Amino acid sequence: MAQIFHRSTNTLSRVSIYGFVFFVGAFAYLAYEVSQSFYFTDVNVAQQQPVPFSHKHHVTDDGIDCRYCHTSVEQSSFAGIPPTHTCMSCHSQIWVDSPMLEPVRASYRTGESIVWTRVNALPQFAYFDHSIHINKGVGCTTCHGPVGQMPLTWRAHTLYMRWCIDCHNQAARFVRPRDEVFSATYQPPTPNAPVTFEGVEYRTQLALGRRLVKAYKIKPARIITDCYTCHR
Repeated sequence: MAQIFHRSTNTLSRVSIYGFVFFVGAFAYLAYEVSQSFYFTDVNVAQQQPVPFSHKHHVTDDGIDCRYCHTSVEQSSFAGIPPTHTCMSCHSQIWVDSPMLEPVRASYRTGESIVWTRVNALPQFAYFDHSIHINKGVGCTTCHGPVGQMPLTWRAHTLYMRWCIDCHNQAARFVRPRDEVFSATYQPPTPNAPVTFEGVEYRTQLALGRRLVKAYKIKPARIITDCYTCHR
């Protein structure tokens, strides 16, 4: 019986199969990279606001504590967005005629809130509690990045679930003493710049972190098995 397919068909079949596998792998890699890009995550993208509020100016230059504006951050799941009268407690006396601050003055006159653009927004199915993280020694800059250096605020991390889990499973790398939680300039300990906790000097973040994990009773993500903890 005459051969139906040419001998080259075998080669073409192998190439097409291997090529398909390669295509699937390349597509999966491309999809992953796209999902991590600023286009989807908004990481390092400064958000435009009704008023160009500068954390760098207020925090670093003026030395204003985070809690002056984010008043509920120590007791609530939500850090709180400052009401207009908080802004006007200063700006009724300084920069009173600045065109840049007219939306603030208008809000104060009318009682209508300023509509700010959320920067660090989680999906509604994810629950996050600021107060418990602060109580466990997680600093503002750990999640929000170098806020004290931001002329306009941007998102520093993806806030994806795996990012949260990685932090929980390696908490010793990130936690700091509670009295340093709101410091925008805090640096982890080094041999030349140790950090003191409970009268003991620590010269590496890992050594300090391990002590804090025990002191603050921080549980790793792998033993928190209830999905309802975060997804409510």
